[in-house]
Amino acid sequence: MPQDYYEVLGLRRDAGADEVRSAYRRLAKAQHPDVNRDDPEADLRFKEINEAYEVLGDPEKRKKYDELGANWRQYEQAQQ
Repeated sequence: MPQDYYEVLGLRRDAGADEVRSAYRRLAKAQHPDVNRDDPEADLRFKEINEAYEVLGDPEKRKKYDELGANWRQYEQAQQ
């Protein structure tokens, strides 16, 4: 099931670019697999955080995500 990227980063939908960056840095540092060596789920959470930031941190990808929802990537691939 696709994740809600705003939920992954703990953000409101109207969060600004600085808020997105700050949330990403905070969560990436706290959830990094090297910091959580005893947690087998840490790698998965870290990947989810990175994916969410990849989309929400890029204004064009974020706009598509906001317009199309979780299926934005399939739409983007179909346009190629």
